[in-house]
Amino acid sequence: MFADAIEKVGGFTRPIKILSRNYKEPAIIPGLATLFFVNDEGCAVTCKHVARQIIQAQEINKKYAEFKAACSRVPEGKGKQAAVKKLELVHKIKQGSTIQMKVQFDGSVSNISSFDINMHPELDLALIRFKGYERTLYKGHAVFVKDGSGIRPGDMLCRLGFPFPEYSDFRYDAATDSIEWDKSAGSSNTPRFPIEGMFTRHLADAGGKIYGIELSTPGLRGQSGGPLFSPDGRICGMQSATKHLHLGFDMVGEKMMLHGKEHVINNQPFLHVGHCIHADKIKEFLRDHNVTYYEE
Repeated sequence: MFADAIEKVGGFTRPIKILSRNYKEPAIIPGLATLFFVNDEGCAVTCKHVARQIIQAQEINKKYAEFKAACSRVPEGKGKQAAVKKLELVHKIKQGSTIQMKVQFDGSVSNISSFDINMHPELDLALIRFKGYERTLYKGHAVFVKDGSGIRPGDMLCRLGFPFPEYSDFRYDAATDSIEWDKSAGSSNTPRFPIEGMFTRHLADAGGKIYGIELSTPGLRGQSGGPLFSPDGRICGMQSATKHLHLGFDMVGEKMMLHGKEHVINNQPFLHVGHCIHADKIKEFLRDHNVTYYEE
């Protein structure tokens, strides 16, 4: 049903790779989010919570650089450890604090010089405008549904994104005490992943104005910012969040025979449903920022 649409939409849907490292912990943590391009001018949309993470990365790196600089000014000696402890309090850094984040926009545009981010004042929606690049690396662009009221509960829709961080092209550089992207360290590949669902309900604000679409299946971690589309590849919205609806079929202290032995079972089942920003709201946001988009 969605095979052709996935190929089409996949041309302009790209991963946002996010690396992070915590203080006094050796592991590098790979993460993912998604964006999709709305025109041929380097303009893409994603979730506001993703955009905040991109901005936060710059702030976190600056804070850690300032902490390291302060530590480097402490003279060597038996009092250094106590002095560093005081600096940790001053800079609000402790074990487990995120101290470094690196962001990479694979397959989006070549040689990014900068980008601007605009965030929707209310919805989980943001616009990224890449600037100063040499050329675009994506293929095609989003084509939104012209009349959003034509998307109805009962329609089957699909989302595309990058929920599983399988890439390994990164390393820790002990000389600079920094996490770095390194193509020689491993694979840069991170497969896209589609997941379909039925349009179950409209999402509305306190005033009853529709802003989103609920699907019968969850949006997966890493698919935030990915497109929601129809079987013909038209964009109907953007994956934003997953909500957990308690089904009420609770099992507390239930005895059950499993593999020939009696076990006591406790289970509280939930239905995980996807919440998506409606295409009409995305188009309205793009108009507000004078961004070219397409519809049919």
